[in-house]
Amino acid sequence: MRNPEQTIGNLIDKSNLTIISYIDNDGFPISKAMLSPRQREGIKTFWFSTNTSSNKVKYFRENPKASIYFVNKRFFRGVSLVGMVEILETPEAKEKLWQDGDTMYYKQGITDPDYCVLKFTAKKGRYYSNFKSEDFDI
Repeated sequence: MRNPEQTIGNLIDKSNLTIISYIDNDGFPISKAMLSPRQREGIKTFWFSTNTSSNKVKYFRENPKASIYFVNKRFFRGVSLVGMVEILETPEAKEKLWQDGDTMYYKQGITDPDYCVLKFTAKKGRYYSNFKSEDFDI
């Protein structure tokens, strides 16, 4: 892969679904579909909005290790990124990601206590394309 940030960034931008994985109390991985990240910086940092009351937030508070996966079904390409999640509940973090229509998920608006931000910071990844995989550091 000549330019990982561009190649993987394009795949991420065209994906409308993210699979996020976390570890439960018994040490098992749990994967969950989420909407695409609200924002990203390159292929290192991603921000997602989610419900504070969700299981993933509960488990991320106990173990911040995570992975996110993006796939291009048409060309059968994908990228898995592993890293750490921070749960952000500050007004600044919430305002940064708030979008029109979010009251559908967070009835009390931007100050809803059930609204928080997940900040995922990648450490390394694995890219799959053309029947082969390639590991890379971030």
